Amino acid sequence: MPVALTASRRVLAVVLAVVLGALLTACGSSVPKGSATYGPGAGVAATPSDAAQLAPASAVSSLRTMLVSQLPEQGVDTLRLIASDGPFPYSQDGVTFSNREGLLPQHKSGWYHEYTVITPGSSDRGARRIIAGDDGGRFYTDDHYASFREVLSGVSS
Repeated sequence: MPVALTASRRVLAVVLAVVLGALLTACGSSVPKGSATYGPGAGVAATPSDAAQLAPASAVSSLRTMLVSQLPEQGVDTLRLIASDGPFPYSQDGVTFSNREGLLPQHKSGWYHEYTVITPGSSDRGARRIIAGDDGGRFYTDDHYASFREVLSGVSS
């Protein structure tokens, strides 16, 4: 029977899994999808073909943009988890983001979902998130929803 982990132990387990996944990938080993790592290719920089699977090529908003390659490594890991439908490190990952701040394009309730971007050294979920829209739009915040940048693949379609 699985043992329930406290939030700090869960974060530690995820961080250790990311490091292990990166080491295995660097050694040429593969980690099975759905394993205890922080997702396929955890800790590995996004390639152009990988980026094309993680974010759209063109913007769906008028927000400032950034490329997948400009995200912190943990942000790319989160995009990979979203693309593979988890497993996610926090029970809150995937919950509806209600856009109360009104900074993202307006859509019906349930359009957006939020995902944690691990913050090394943080004792909690930290302030970094990826918000995913039903249309494939991806938005990054590193200041807990005070501002957003739209994430693009950087690959022409």
